[in-house]
Amino acid sequence: MSTARALPKPNRRSRTDLFGHPRALGYLFATEMWERFSYYGMRALLVLYMVKYLLEPERARHVIGLSTFKSALESIFGPLAAQPFASHIYGFYTGLVYLAPILGGLLADRVLGQRRTVIIGAALMAAGHFAMAFEELFLFALGLLILGNGAFKPNISTQVGELYAPGDRRRDRAFSIFYVGINLGAFLAPLICGTLGEELGWHYGFVAAGFGMTAALVIYLLATPHLPKDAFGRRKSPTASIDKDGWRSILALLLLFLPVSLFWATYEQQGNSIALWADQFTDRRILGSEIPVTWFQAFNPFMIFAFTPFVVAFWRYQGPSEPSTTMKLAIGCFLTALAYLVMVLAAWNAGAGKASWVWLVAYFVVITIGELYLSPTSLSLVTKIAPASLLSMMMGVWLATSFVGNFLAGYLGSFWSSMGKIEFFLMLAIISGIASAAIVLLSYPLRSVLRD
Repeated sequence: MSTARALPKPNRRSRTDLFGHPRALGYLFATEMWERFSYYGMRALLVLYMVKYLLEPERARHVIGLSTFKSALESIFGPLAAQPFASHIYGFYTGLVYLAPILGGLLADRVLGQRRTVIIGAALMAAGHFAMAFEELFLFALGLLILGNGAFKPNISTQVGELYAPGDRRRDRAFSIFYVGINLGAFLAPLICGTLGEELGWHYGFVAAGFGMTAALVIYLLATPHLPKDAFGRRKSPTASIDKDGWRSILALLLLFLPVSLFWATYEQQGNSIALWADQFTDRRILGSEIPVTWFQAFNPFMIFAFTPFVVAFWRYQGPSEPSTTMKLAIGCFLTALAYLVMVLAAWNAGAGKASWVWLVAYFVVITIGELYLSPTSLSLVTKIAPASLLSMMMGVWLATSFVGNFLAGYLGSFWSSMGKIEFFLMLAIISGIASAAIVLLSYPLRSVLRD
């Protein structure tokens, strides 16, 4: 059997009692839900916190290392006002969050195993969120969060795949269920952390994110008897042989890396330029009150778990006509392009004034369906074809698409202040469209490797 297909056997101790899936999926669901609560709670506040509070000169000079970091960026990009500087920080943070999983996956594969690496990552992230409550430690806190996520993220996702035997068609559906957990946490985060941050003070929101991460750690510790055994303990050699099919699978994932990165570059504007659009250019009045800016960050995750059952049921209804995993990626990028065309229309409709919040609802509807086609299925793709001896590391490599994407998102977001809003959103739509076309073109030469 090819090492690309030789995945670990499912944990025999798991019982099938969660909608036809192993019990361990429920624990991983809850752990990831609270981890994403902490991440998206902090992300909902990050750009607004920097632009409206932290980067004001009298506060910024007290942040350890911030002036040095700004000087380094300005040596590359030229002088930076508060908004472009905040966008670059956002891009570096969210990007490095998804680069670190390469090291976290390798650490789990070769040294610690997945369970211990997840526990270490969760503890580091909890510490990082609590450190965000002290503005002098801002950059140090971001560093802890980056390292913690690197240890946590690839190994929690890989454990979902290890619950299923090779060829088990429940795998794609399991990742979609798992993705609901991600987005349930992401939905609650702006409502709780965002409201606390905007109404009571930024640091209250960050502390709430810390409590969420602590809950994730406790749930994972309680769940360990039900989880798959660490795969690294069964490997005889750290240089386990990879056959020809395994190398072809690795090459296929690397070729898909760039277009998927472009997807994330446009998708991740939600926490950056879209948050600023909601703050500065959106009429947020409804029924005599005003929607808080951070609440718009809850639209996407709410729609994820609202739409997921219908998308999964639609795939099941399609039967043999269900698109391949790679075509789902292409459809996801195409829908993201359409979402930014909606924003082009919103900017045109607003003119010199403000656009209705309904435009943002339409944007989130389209981009959410696009995300459902791309993100959970791409995680499933990695667990299907990556060589078993490098599974966690390849999951980390795949998550690094978000490193490149988020880094580009920060760079693209820096043009927010200098470009017209119609041109800005049109640029994002074109980038997403190029990504979709590239995946379609790659699907033909790689179809023998990427077959379901």
